[in-house]
Amino acid sequence: MPKLPDQTGRRVVVTGSNSGTGRETATRLAEAGASVVIAVRTTPKGDEAAAAIRRQFPHADVEVRELDLADLASVRRFAAGIIDDDRPLDVLVNNAGVMAPPKRFETVDGFELQFGTNYLGPFALTNLLMPALLRAEAPRVATMSSLAAIPGRIRFGDLQWTRRYSPFRAYAQSKLADLLLALHLHTLSVELDWPLVSTAAHPGYTRTNLQAAGRSLGGSRPVPGGQRAMPFNQGVEQGSEPLLFAAVGRAAVGGAYYGPSGPFGMTGPTTTVSIPGSARSTDLARSLWAVAEDLTGTSLPA
Repeated sequence: MPKLPDQTGRRVVVTGSNSGTGRETATRLAEAGASVVIAVRTTPKGDEAAAAIRRQFPHADVEVRELDLADLASVRRFAAGIIDDDRPLDVLVNNAGVMAPPKRFETVDGFELQFGTNYLGPFALTNLLMPALLRAEAPRVATMSSLAAIPGRIRFGDLQWTRRYSPFRAYAQSKLADLLLALHLHTLSVELDWPLVSTAAHPGYTRTNLQAAGRSLGGSRPVPGGQRAMPFNQGVEQGSEPLLFAAVGRAAVGGAYYGPSGPFGMTGPTTTVSIPGSARSTDLARSLWAVAEDLTGTSLPA
Protein backbone atom coordinates (compact mmCIF):
# COMPACT_ATOMS: atom_id res chain seq x y z
CA MET A 1 0.00 0.00 0.00
CA PRO A 2 1.20 3.57 -0.68
CA LYS A 3 2.99 5.28 2.18
CA LEU A 4 0.99 8.03 3.87
CA PRO A 5 2.38 11.53 4.33
CA ASP A 6 3.92 12.09 7.75
CA GLN A 7 1.13 12.89 10.23
CA THR A 8 3.28 13.71 13.24
CA GLY A 9 1.66 16.39 15.39
CA ARG A 10 -1.74 16.08 13.73
CA ARG A 11 -4.92 14.98 15.51
CA VAL A 12 -7.51 12.83 13.72
CA VAL A 13 -10.93 11.51 14.74
CA VAL A 14 -12.01 8.31 12.96
CA THR A 15 -15.57 7.13 13.57
CA GLY A 16 -16.42 3.44 13.51
CA SER A 17 -12.75 2.55 13.85
CA ASN A 18 -12.97 -0.73 15.76
CA SER A 19 -13.29 -2.80 12.56
CA GLY A 20 -13.24 -2.73 8.77
CA THR A 21 -12.18 0.34 6.85
CA GLY A 22 -12.30 2.49 9.97
CA ARG A 23 -9.86 0.29 11.86
CA GLU A 24 -7.51 0.09 8.90
CA THR A 25 -7.71 3.87 8.50
CA ALA A 26 -6.96 4.45 12.19
CA THR A 27 -4.07 1.96 12.05
CA ARG A 28 -2.45 3.53 9.02
CA LEU A 29 -2.83 7.05 10.39
CA ALA A 30 -1.32 6.01 13.73
CA GLU A 31 1.55 4.34 11.89
CA ALA A 32 2.16 7.66 10.09
CA GLY A 33 2.41 9.49 13.41
CA ALA A 34 -1.06 10.96 13.89
CA SER A 35 -2.73 11.25 17.28
CA VAL A 36 -5.84 9.16 16.56
CA VAL A 37 -9.13 9.23 18.44
CA ILE A 38 -10.91 5.90 17.95
CA ALA A 39 -14.56 6.98 18.15
CA VAL A 40 -16.79 3.95 18.68
CA ARG A 41 -20.18 2.99 20.08
CA THR A 42 -18.81 0.00 22.02
CA THR A 43 -15.69 1.06 23.90
CA PRO A 44 -14.41 -2.47 24.72
CA LYS A 45 -14.21 -3.13 20.98
CA GLY A 46 -12.40 0.16 20.59
CA ASP A 47 -10.00 -0.82 23.37
CA GLU A 48 -9.23 -4.08 21.56
CA ALA A 49 -8.56 -2.19 18.32
CA ALA A 50 -6.32 0.31 20.11
CA ALA A 51 -4.37 -2.50 21.80
CA ALA A 52 -3.87 -4.23 18.45
CA ILE A 53 -2.60 -0.98 16.90
CA ARG A 54 -0.15 -0.48 19.77
CA ARG A 55 1.12 -4.05 19.45
CA GLN A 56 1.80 -3.49 15.78
CA PHE A 57 3.19 0.03 16.22
CA PRO A 58 4.49 0.61 19.76
CA HIS A 59 4.89 4.34 19.08
CA ALA A 60 1.18 4.71 18.19
CA ASP A 61 -0.73 7.54 19.86
CA VAL A 62 -4.30 6.25 20.01
CA GLU A 63 -7.15 6.78 22.44
CA VAL A 64 -10.70 5.43 22.61
CA ARG A 65 -13.78 7.58 23.16
CA GLU A 66 -17.44 6.63 23.16
CA LEU A 67 -19.55 7.88 20.26
CA ASP A 68 -22.97 6.54 19.31
CA LEU A 69 -24.04 8.23 16.10
CA ALA A 70 -27.57 6.89 16.63
CA ASP A 71 -27.91 9.10 19.70
CA LEU A 72 -27.55 12.86 19.26
CA ALA A 73 -26.91 13.29 22.99
CA SER A 74 -23.89 10.98 22.62
CA VAL A 75 -22.73 12.99 19.61
CA ARG A 76 -22.94 16.18 21.66
CA ARG A 77 -21.03 14.63 24.57
CA PHE A 78 -18.28 13.37 22.30
CA ALA A 79 -17.95 16.69 20.48
CA ALA A 80 -17.92 18.61 23.76
CA GLY A 81 -15.06 16.41 24.96
CA ILE A 82 -13.00 17.13 21.86
CA ILE A 83 -13.69 20.87 22.12
CA ASP A 84 -12.81 20.84 25.83
CA ASP A 85 -9.42 19.31 25.02
CA ASP A 86 -8.53 22.76 23.69
CA ARG A 87 -6.52 21.30 20.80
CA PRO A 88 -6.89 21.79 17.05
CA LEU A 89 -8.53 18.90 15.20
CA ASP A 90 -6.80 18.41 11.87
CA VAL A 91 -9.00 15.72 10.32
CA LEU A 92 -12.46 14.28 10.91
CA VAL A 93 -13.09 10.97 9.16
CA ASN A 94 -16.82 10.22 8.95
CA ASN A 95 -16.60 6.48 8.37
CA ALA A 96 -19.06 4.68 10.68
CA GLY A 97 -22.26 3.26 9.28
CA VAL A 98 -24.88 0.55 9.26
CA MET A 99 -26.13 -1.25 6.15
CA ALA A 100 -29.54 -2.64 5.21
CA PRO A 101 -31.08 -4.02 8.42
CA PRO A 102 -33.93 -6.33 7.41
CA LYS A 103 -36.62 -4.32 9.17
CA ARG A 104 -37.05 -0.70 10.16
CA PHE A 105 -35.27 0.30 13.35
CA GLU A 106 -35.12 3.74 14.93
CA THR A 107 -32.35 5.71 16.59
CA VAL A 108 -32.69 7.05 20.13
CA ASP A 109 -34.09 10.25 18.61
CA GLY A 110 -36.70 8.47 16.49
CA PHE A 111 -34.97 8.62 13.10
CA GLU A 112 -34.80 5.65 10.74
CA LEU A 113 -31.62 3.86 11.80
CA GLN A 114 -29.64 4.19 8.57
CA PHE A 115 -30.56 7.81 7.90
CA GLY A 116 -29.86 8.68 11.52
CA THR A 117 -26.60 6.75 11.95
CA ASN A 118 -25.09 7.19 8.50
CA TYR A 119 -26.08 10.79 7.87
CA LEU A 120 -27.71 12.80 10.66
CA GLY A 121 -25.20 11.69 13.30
CA PRO A 122 -22.16 12.55 11.15
CA PHE A 123 -23.84 15.79 10.07
CA ALA A 124 -24.28 16.87 13.68
CA LEU A 125 -20.78 15.71 14.58
CA THR A 126 -19.24 17.72 11.74
CA ASN A 127 -21.08 20.89 12.77
CA LEU A 128 -20.24 20.48 16.45
CA LEU A 129 -16.54 19.78 15.83
CA MET A 130 -16.10 22.67 13.41
CA PRO A 131 -14.64 25.06 16.03
CA ALA A 132 -11.83 22.58 16.72
CA LEU A 133 -11.33 21.91 13.01
CA LEU A 134 -11.05 25.61 12.20
CA ARG A 135 -8.26 25.94 14.75
CA ALA A 136 -6.10 23.64 12.62
CA GLU A 137 -3.79 24.96 9.91
CA ALA A 138 -5.24 22.83 7.11
CA PRO A 139 -8.37 21.09 8.41
CA ARG A 140 -10.12 18.38 6.47
CA VAL A 141 -13.36 16.40 6.70
CA ALA A 142 -13.46 13.11 4.77
CA THR A 143 -16.84 11.41 4.50
CA MET A 144 -17.43 7.83 3.43
CA SER A 145 -20.15 7.33 0.83
CA SER A 146 -20.83 4.23 -1.27
CA LEU A 147 -21.58 3.01 -4.78
CA ALA A 148 -25.11 2.71 -3.38
CA ALA A 149 -25.36 6.50 -3.70
CA ILE A 150 -25.73 6.08 -7.47
CA PRO A 151 -29.31 4.70 -7.31
CA GLY A 152 -30.04 6.67 -4.13
CA ARG A 153 -32.84 9.21 -3.93
CA ILE A 154 -33.67 11.70 -1.17
CA ARG A 155 -37.31 11.10 -0.22
CA PHE A 156 -38.20 14.43 1.35
CA GLY A 157 -41.79 13.24 1.71
CA ASP A 158 -40.71 10.32 3.90
CA LEU A 159 -37.05 10.63 4.91
CA GLN A 160 -37.59 8.25 7.84
CA TRP A 161 -39.11 5.44 5.77
CA THR A 162 -42.27 5.18 7.86
CA ARG A 163 -44.04 3.82 4.78
CA ARG A 164 -42.92 0.73 2.82
CA TYR A 165 -39.46 0.41 4.32
CA SER A 166 -36.87 -0.94 1.89
CA PRO A 167 -33.53 -1.95 3.47
CA PHE A 168 -31.34 -1.21 0.47
CA ARG A 169 -33.20 1.86 -0.77
CA ALA A 170 -33.00 3.38 2.71
CA TYR A 171 -29.28 2.59 2.76
CA ALA A 172 -28.85 4.17 -0.68
CA GLN A 173 -30.61 7.32 0.50
CA SER A 174 -28.29 7.58 3.52
CA LYS A 175 -25.13 7.18 1.43
CA LEU A 176 -26.32 9.69 -1.15
CA ALA A 177 -26.95 12.03 1.78
CA ASP A 178 -23.35 11.48 2.93
CA LEU A 179 -22.05 12.45 -0.48
CA LEU A 180 -24.27 15.53 -0.52
CA LEU A 181 -22.95 16.42 2.95
CA ALA A 182 -19.36 16.36 1.70
CA LEU A 183 -20.15 18.34 -1.44
CA HIS A 184 -22.22 21.02 0.29
CA LEU A 185 -19.67 21.39 3.09
CA HIS A 186 -17.12 22.13 0.36
CA THR A 187 -19.46 24.72 -1.15
CA LEU A 188 -19.97 26.37 2.23
CA SER A 189 -16.25 26.40 3.04
CA VAL A 190 -15.61 28.24 -0.23
CA GLU A 191 -18.46 30.70 0.42
CA LEU A 192 -17.20 31.35 3.95
CA ASP A 193 -13.55 31.53 2.85
CA TRP A 194 -12.56 28.79 5.29
CA PRO A 195 -9.34 26.78 4.83
CA LEU A 196 -11.38 23.59 5.36
CA VAL A 197 -11.17 20.88 2.70
CA SER A 198 -14.22 18.61 2.44
CA THR A 199 -13.80 15.38 0.48
CA ALA A 200 -15.73 12.15 -0.09
CA ALA A 201 -14.75 8.57 -0.81
CA HIS A 202 -16.25 5.16 -1.45
CA PRO A 203 -14.56 1.78 -0.88
CA GLY A 204 -15.88 -0.10 -3.88
CA TYR A 205 -16.76 -3.63 -2.83
CA THR A 206 -14.56 -4.29 0.18
CA ARG A 207 -14.76 -7.36 2.37
CA THR A 208 -15.83 -6.14 5.84
CA ASN A 209 -18.50 -7.14 8.34
CA LEU A 210 -20.73 -4.20 7.32
CA GLN A 211 -23.05 -6.19 5.08
CA ALA A 212 -23.51 -9.09 7.48
CA ALA A 213 -23.82 -6.90 10.59
CA GLY A 214 -26.69 -4.89 9.13
CA ARG A 215 -28.63 -7.91 7.95
CA SER A 216 -28.15 -9.55 11.37
CA LEU A 217 -29.85 -6.75 13.31
CA GLY A 218 -32.88 -8.03 15.15
CA GLY A 219 -31.93 -11.66 14.62
CA SER A 220 -30.59 -14.26 16.99
CA ARG A 221 -27.72 -15.38 14.77
CA PRO A 222 -25.29 -13.53 12.49
CA VAL A 223 -26.09 -13.59 8.79
CA PRO A 224 -23.22 -14.67 6.49
CA GLY A 225 -21.79 -11.75 4.56
CA GLY A 226 -21.63 -13.42 1.17
CA GLN A 227 -19.06 -10.96 -0.17
CA ARG A 228 -16.89 -13.58 -1.81
CA ALA A 229 -19.69 -14.45 -4.21
CA MET A 230 -19.13 -11.10 -5.90
CA PRO A 231 -16.90 -11.29 -9.00
CA PHE A 232 -14.98 -8.17 -7.93
CA ASN A 233 -14.06 -7.63 -4.29
CA GLN A 234 -11.01 -6.58 -2.33
CA GLY A 235 -9.50 -6.69 1.13
CA VAL A 236 -9.77 -3.92 3.66
CA GLU A 237 -6.18 -2.75 3.06
CA GLN A 238 -6.97 -1.76 -0.54
CA GLY A 239 -10.55 -0.79 0.25
CA SER A 240 -9.42 1.82 2.79
CA GLU A 241 -7.14 3.61 0.34
CA PRO A 242 -9.76 6.00 -1.11
CA LEU A 243 -10.78 7.15 2.37
CA LEU A 244 -7.16 7.57 3.46
CA PHE A 245 -6.42 9.58 0.32
CA ALA A 246 -9.51 11.73 0.93
CA ALA A 247 -8.44 12.24 4.55
CA VAL A 248 -4.73 13.02 4.22
CA GLY A 249 -3.64 12.67 0.59
CA ARG A 250 -1.53 15.64 -0.48
CA ALA A 251 -3.23 15.83 -3.88
CA ALA A 252 -6.80 15.53 -2.56
CA VAL A 253 -8.95 18.59 -3.23
CA GLY A 254 -12.18 19.91 -1.80
CA GLY A 255 -15.38 18.77 -3.46
CA ALA A 256 -13.72 15.72 -5.03
CA TYR A 257 -14.86 12.10 -4.78
CA TYR A 258 -12.36 9.24 -4.56
CA GLY A 259 -12.80 5.53 -5.16
CA PRO A 260 -11.32 2.42 -6.79
CA SER A 261 -10.25 2.64 -10.41
CA GLY A 262 -10.99 -0.97 -11.38
CA PRO A 263 -13.97 -2.67 -13.05
CA PHE A 264 -17.31 -1.02 -12.19
CA GLY A 265 -15.57 0.96 -9.45
CA MET A 266 -15.46 -2.17 -7.31
CA THR A 267 -11.73 -2.67 -6.80
CA GLY A 268 -8.30 -1.30 -7.60
CA PRO A 269 -6.04 1.64 -6.86
CA THR A 270 -7.55 4.96 -5.85
CA THR A 271 -8.59 7.50 -8.43
CA THR A 272 -10.84 10.55 -8.69
CA VAL A 273 -14.31 9.29 -9.59
CA SER A 274 -17.22 11.11 -11.16
CA ILE A 275 -19.93 12.57 -8.98
CA PRO A 276 -23.03 10.47 -9.77
CA GLY A 277 -25.98 12.22 -11.31
CA SER A 278 -27.97 11.65 -8.13
CA ALA A 279 -25.63 14.04 -6.26
CA ARG A 280 -25.05 16.81 -8.80
CA SER A 281 -27.87 19.15 -7.82
CA THR A 282 -26.60 21.99 -5.64
CA ASP A 283 -30.20 22.84 -4.77
CA LEU A 284 -30.75 19.28 -3.53
CA ALA A 285 -27.63 19.46 -1.38
CA ARG A 286 -28.61 22.83 0.07
CA SER A 287 -32.18 21.69 0.79
CA LEU A 288 -31.04 18.51 2.52
CA TRP A 289 -28.54 20.49 4.61
CA ALA A 290 -31.32 22.80 5.81
CA VAL A 291 -33.54 19.86 6.73
CA ALA A 292 -30.67 18.22 8.63
CA GLU A 293 -30.07 21.42 10.59
CA ASP A 294 -33.70 21.36 11.70
CA LEU A 295 -33.69 17.65 12.56
CA THR A 296 -30.44 17.71 14.54
CA GLY A 297 -30.62 21.20 16.01
CA THR A 298 -27.04 21.84 14.89
CA SER A 299 -25.44 24.26 12.45
CA LEU A 300 -22.03 25.52 11.48
CA PRO A 301 -20.55 28.31 13.62
CA ALA A 302 -21.36 31.79 12.40
